Amino acid sequence: MILDRAAWFVRYASGWDWWRWSALLAICCLLLPLLWRIGAIWASDQPPHWRLARWDSAGLAPDPAASPEPIIQFYAARTWGWRGIFGVHSWVVFKPRGAARYFRYEVVGWGVDAGAPAVRESTRAPDGYWAGNPPVLLAEKRGDDVDRLIERLREAIRSYPFPAEYRLWPGPNSNTFTAYLARALPEMHVDLPPTAIGKDYLPPGEFAARAPTGSGFQLSLLGLLGITIGPREGIELNLLGLVVGLDFLHPALKLPFVGRIGVAA
Repeated sequence: MILDRAAWFVRYASGWDWWRWSALLAICCLLLPLLWRIGAIWASDQPPHWRLARWDSAGLAPDPAASPEPIIQFYAARTWGWRGIFGVHSWVVFKPRGAARYFRYEVVGWGVDAGAPAVRESTRAPDGYWAGNPPVLLAEKRGDDVDRLIERLREAIRSYPFPAEYRLWPGPNSNTFTAYLARALPEMHVDLPPTAIGKDYLPPGEFAARAPTGSGFQLSLLGLLGITIGPREGIELNLLGLVVGLDFLHPALKLPFVGRIGVAA
């Protein structure tokens, strides 16, 4: 029965026009992932306000007292409320050799219109939940060779081209900041998820750059239209900030709203 129905569909679909195939592709790559995320948000037990959500440590960052070596980590977590349907918030933390605490840097939007800087040194836990959403460790380096990377990271934070600008879409936002730092430290191989909307936003006048993982390149028109190709990214197509792609190194399909489906990176 199933094989008969499949054979019928193949015969039927073979006569489709291009617009029907385009509609089917749009449903598979956009509508279904969107409905999945909306259902996930609806079924979650998020508190009524972000101030009431969890912001404590998720236990991913090593204890500075037990780990004196220098450490750099990149994190991402789903954003709050309806924004969590579309994307993630990302940030970077580092701990110099022998330091008693981590330094956490990220870009946030609240207060920017009133004159606050977009780039903030946060007092939150380095691996804290983001409005109740658990963080994911994207990349980490520790050991003797990290001392010089921390110096380069500090310089990249200082040279970020949008220190007082924030725009949720298409950027510059938190993912624009993290992608900029990742390009400055290609040794980290930071593979930002396809749900990191804003990661492909480049400064005005720039249309090409190294891919954030440091292993490929990307072309982008203000984060609205572009392509990224590299051994670690695979191939990613960006349309209006939404990313569809294939990861060949760790076989997976990359989709808007839901992220990766396949082997974990």
